[in-house]
Amino acid sequence: MTHPNAVWSLSGFGDEVDPDPAIQAAVLLALGASHIEVRSAWGTNVSELEPEAVERLKGILDEKGLKVSAVASPIGKVDVSLPVEHEVARLRQIISVAKTLDTKYVRIFSFYRGEDQEQEQIREAVMERMSALAAEAAAHGIVLLHENEKGIYGDTPERVLDIMETVNSPALRVAWDNANFVQVGVKPYTEGYAMLRPYLEYLQVKDAMATTGEVVPSGEGDGELEATISALAADGYSGFASLEPHLASAHELGGYSGPVAFGVAARAFAGLAAKSGVTLA
Repeated sequence: MTHPNAVWSLSGFGDEVDPDPAIQAAVLLALGASHIEVRSAWGTNVSELEPEAVERLKGILDEKGLKVSAVASPIGKVDVSLPVEHEVARLRQIISVAKTLDTKYVRIFSFYRGEDQEQEQIREAVMERMSALAAEAAAHGIVLLHENEKGIYGDTPERVLDIMETVNSPALRVAWDNANFVQVGVKPYTEGYAMLRPYLEYLQVKDAMATTGEVVPSGEGDGELEATISALAADGYSGFASLEPHLASAHELGGYSGPVAFGVAARAFAGLAAKSGVTLA
């Protein structure tokens, strides 16, 4: 089923290509992207970039003609026992980065529990922290995108919905990641799409095998990516599709693919998008 009017903005995690933003930009542009998602530059995470480095990064991207779709922050990728203000303070710094880079989106997570805790035991603490983060974002005209990372509170569709309904803020929306759902035993489209579609504002593009959790190019895993793309197109989704291939080594605060594997991932996604009549721009 094709939807000829669907146009999505193609983006991608630049640091999966190379630590150097100039190389990141060149590869993304060559793959047809109009945007870049910024997680780190020159090997430094966005949460630790000095203002001068952010300005330098902006200059490089402007020169290449590449806009920023989102700042992929590590906010909320910490233990929930840390004080509320810990992540709120880090978010303030990230918001200044987002403003400099001229994007309204900041990707975040919903906290890890202690080894001896169940998810239900940390629910109240998670909601307190997510509400504080959303309030901070709202005050600055920023929209937080919650990514359903494996192991955090919001790693299943039900708990992501719980966060969205409880926090109930237009400054908190869903960054949908098919592969991450697969890695926690969820059939993403079948079990989560209808539930989360009202909050879905950003698409992270990756796929994974249900048996091993291995990340693979779009359409080669169990992420029900084709069904998801087709449904989003039919629903009139017109936001970002951000490539996060994770095809080489993954490390604590992100993944890496390199230019060649990144190209493989981009072409696989472009093929699926075209099948559903989605134009990537």
